[in-house]
Amino acid sequence: MTGVLGAADIRAGTPLPPWTRRTDVMNWNRYAAVNDEFIYIHMDDEAARSAGNGQGTFGMGNLRFAYLHNALHAAFGDDAVVTELECRYRSVNQKGDVLTVVGVVTDAQRADGDLVVRLDLDIHNADGASTCPGSAVVVLPGRSHA
Repeated sequence: MTGVLGAADIRAGTPLPPWTRRTDVMNWNRYAAVNDEFIYIHMDDEAARSAGNGQGTFGMGNLRFAYLHNALHAAFGDDAVVTELECRYRSVNQKGDVLTVVGVVTDAQRADGDLVVRLDLDIHNADGASTCPGSAVVVLPGRSHA
């Protein structure tokens, strides 16, 4: 898959195309099945309420981390190599919320025939609030020419 951003488009200030998912128990169940991450607070409202989340079940932090990866590959293509990715979980992903990965390129440098892109990232909830700020470094092999 080729990403939506070409090398000529990538410079400091370039926004990452928004990447959105509506989340619910079905999303979390599929993720849990692949990762053997069946944890009651993500599957059962009463278990989540007992753990302190009054709204019931909530999403996995690791799934949001995967959403950041998905957004980067959607923007830059399958050949993009994510060499660094970090985030901080600031709020819970509530059932039924719509999450949108947003970001901006902070730096783009050519190195050894590749394009090295640094970004600030976040995941916003449906209200537009920051839930998962972070940053990434992505290497785009062979895309040094604009």
